[in-house]
Amino acid sequence: MGIQIVTDTSCDLPDCQLEQFGIDIIPLKVCFDDRETFLDRVELSPDLFIKKMTSSRNLPKTSTPDPQTFIDFYENGLKKQGQVLFVGLSSGLSATCQTARVACDMLGSEKVVIFDTLTASLGTGIFAIKAALMAEQGMPLETIVDRLTALRKETETIFTLDTLENVVKGGRLSRIEGFAGTMLDIKPILRNDREKGVPYVKDKVRGRKKAMQRLIHMCEQDLGDDISQRWIGISYVGCEDDARRLAEKIEQKYQPINPVIVAPMSATIGTYAGVGGLMINML
Repeated sequence: MGIQIVTDTSCDLPDCQLEQFGIDIIPLKVCFDDRETFLDRVELSPDLFIKKMTSSRNLPKTSTPDPQTFIDFYENGLKKQGQVLFVGLSSGLSATCQTARVACDMLGSEKVVIFDTLTASLGTGIFAIKAALMAEQGMPLETIVDRLTALRKETETIFTLDTLENVVKGGRLSRIEGFAGTMLDIKPILRNDREKGVPYVKDKVRGRKKAMQRLIHMCEQDLGDDISQRWIGISYVGCEDDARRLAEKIEQKYQPINPVIVAPMSATIGTYAGVGGLMINML
């Protein structure tokens, strides 16, 4: 009996890797000012997302699929493999895992298990890859969940914002504070709280160049030589060149055993990061 790994579109894994590791993704929903609703990655490409987000007065709203959608994916996974492990976006940021559990209870199958990554973007994606690799090795579902739970205590997620526009729109910063921050070219550096699965401001620097340098320094400070043994993912919103430069610096300096994954950020996290948002996940 195999194990089908299922995640959601906030995982940000490129299609080639979803195919390589046999991972299924459930699309989250994105609604804009004009009340148009899209299925993330199915009807909404990264470019269209940025175009519509920047032209909207308010931030787009993201929502989880309904329980029946989860059930449909579970049933498909059970049919293909016999067991299903759903690897989801942090419960501190989204109700996705909660809805996934509701669907699991409705289905009433002990062969479907939900794992809350307590991280986001490629952090969730790398958890899904690790789960798929362990399943490929024939590990029991319970053992995989135990190992993922242990790994969750070691994951690192750090990111920077290039604009404060979206945090102002989202009500997390006043317009006056946002204006002052913009005038001073302040770039916040955020880190994920591993226990709560939510970000907090770790530092503030002036200028994009210093922000990218700070990210590299935090990688080194937190993990040291251990970085080379990690899976590393860099996701971005409309700033692919910066993301690839960051990846090149990490690869040149630390020579990680796996190539750094670089991918555009989904609407779910990209909505709050805004254009220029850069996130590094290490697991």
